[in-house]
Amino acid sequence: MDNFRDILESDHITVFDGAVGTMLYAKGIYINRSYDELNLTSPELVLGVHEEYVRAGAEVIETNTFGATTHNLQQYGLEGQLRQINLAAARIAREAAAGRCYVAGAVGPLGLRIEPYGPTSFDEAREMFKEQVAALLEGGVDLFVLETFSDISEIRQAINAVRELCDLPVVAQMTIQMDGNTIFGTTPEVFTTRLDEWGADVIGLNCGVGPAILLPAVEKMRGMTRRKLSAQPNAGLPRDVQGRQFYMCSPEYMAKYARRLINAGVKLIGGCCGTTPAHIKLISNAVRAVSPRRRETSPLGTAVPVSVEELKPSDIKVVPPEERSNWSRRLVRGEFVTTVEVLPPKGCDASKTLEQIRLLKDAGVNAVNIPDGPRAQTRMSAQATAVLVEREIGLETVLHYCCRDRNLLGMVSDLLGAAALGLRNLLLITGDPPKMGPYPDATAVFDIDSIGLTNMVSKLNHGLDLGNNPVGCPTSFCIGVGVNPGAINLEEEIKRFEYKVEAGAEFAITQPVFDVEQLRAFLKRIEHVRIPIVAGIWPLVSYRNAEFLHNEVPGVRVTPTIMERMRAASERGKEFGRDEGLKIARESLLEVRELIQGVQVSAPFNNVRYALEVFEALPEFGARAWASATSVEG
Repeated sequence: MDNFRDILESDHITVFDGAVGTMLYAKGIYINRSYDELNLTSPELVLGVHEEYVRAGAEVIETNTFGATTHNLQQYGLEGQLRQINLAAARIAREAAAGRCYVAGAVGPLGLRIEPYGPTSFDEAREMFKEQVAALLEGGVDLFVLETFSDISEIRQAINAVRELCDLPVVAQMTIQMDGNTIFGTTPEVFTTRLDEWGADVIGLNCGVGPAILLPAVEKMRGMTRRKLSAQPNAGLPRDVQGRQFYMCSPEYMAKYARRLINAGVKLIGGCCGTTPAHIKLISNAVRAVSPRRRETSPLGTAVPVSVEELKPSDIKVVPPEERSNWSRRLVRGEFVTTVEVLPPKGCDASKTLEQIRLLKDAGVNAVNIPDGPRAQTRMSAQATAVLVEREIGLETVLHYCCRDRNLLGMVSDLLGAAALGLRNLLLITGDPPKMGPYPDATAVFDIDSIGLTNMVSKLNHGLDLGNNPVGCPTSFCIGVGVNPGAINLEEEIKRFEYKVEAGAEFAITQPVFDVEQLRAFLKRIEHVRIPIVAGIWPLVSYRNAEFLHNEVPGVRVTPTIMERMRAASERGKEFGRDEGLKIARESLLEVRELIQGVQVSAPFNNVRYALEVFEALPEFGARAWASATSVEG
């Protein structure tokens, strides 16, 4: 293999591994013990994790030594085994690499404050780092990665420690908060300039937050140095689910942001907390598309491609979005999609509901949305209704699925069952509280919210359950989520939307839109994580209906102009109010048409014919919709 400095001098984009700690945690090693000690007590476990990353396409793997410095090891009474732990870690990583990739000595913060924030002097800190660096050097590492530092004075002593002992390349990585600065308030511009001055070969970011926050910081760093840049983001921010930590970013999302980070100037790309071999595999695939792969040399001196074995389970093939359903294919192709929301029947007889939905197919609507217990009302199972629609009518459904009524086990069972029954399109929502409905004493479960549910479905699409256990054949769901452009706390709504996209959301449906400027402003705010947006349109039937939506449905804002139009029309009579509401809905549809990729029209009181009349506003759709809407007497 080439010297790693030769790689740094080329334009090659290098793929690092992901989180060793995350993988050890997933294998049952809990966080109340030293992960570094596993290099001595369970070397085969550590070796296995490294090998998974090598198979996934990592070109650099980091030693399992993030906390293997004196102060960190003292917490477990292991400070006397510092040399043995680091030496063993380097040798295990070297065995896993087997000449196929490079080994980086991982060095993290000391776990204590140094001057001026604490009593430890610069010299003392440097000597602590030198103990670890010396042992890693003895084990045969190719470079050093100094990672997850917040204090630039501390990382400076780590750089000095390496420089006093060797001339191997140094990757120096800081960690930032949601505001883009370190916890001490140091900006990317400042720490990039300092790390350049202090001789880091590569300057980067890792851990802390997900890739969406790292990207603008990297863009700031790019203008401050000519050094190579690195990025190893977390797989989003962790969420606690019954005492266990789960990270939200799907492999596809991480791969997408890997390409964006590369376009911003990053040359070394990988992952930190929450990233797994599945993430690294897709990141490696993304990198392969923009960077020529390094080739190994055979004993005869001929170049042979680097082979990457498939991850376990070996028979898993993720279904591409364009092959999951007609709805998904239209979204991928950028086509405009249409759907109508129809409530499930109140009893066990679905014949009237199916009769209504049959009109949608005849009119050419792409799908029907089936809500899951909206406003906590008791109705037939949305899943059962969806199955009846697809089997008896042949129209695709977008099945709403909420977190309110099932625990984690029930959700997995439901979703696997939905996949087996042929349902492919989901809209994942948290669900209305039971107290909104006729049974206020009913209890809600809410093991997870819609963000966690999105993560769960994304994992099922990769053949894994929420605990990363294989489930056999992967599901092939097109994953949709709800979004509210009129949320009272818009900052929180945008943050949650970002999390949903990180978790694997592929399209979103909005709350009913009456304020087009509000929607326009919202879409601009989410442009950095934009996925296909389907706008909700609600044809008002009366002034009272408008009042109800504006005052009692969270996040729905009916503008004063529309309220006045509905008041004036409704005073003239019921039919005038209905006609004005229909006119407003058509106007809204035309106004938002160029902003969004689809429309969901609600059917007030399950009046499908009324909903279909809204589509008359679309020139390519109007005649057919109108013919279907008037084919059966109202």
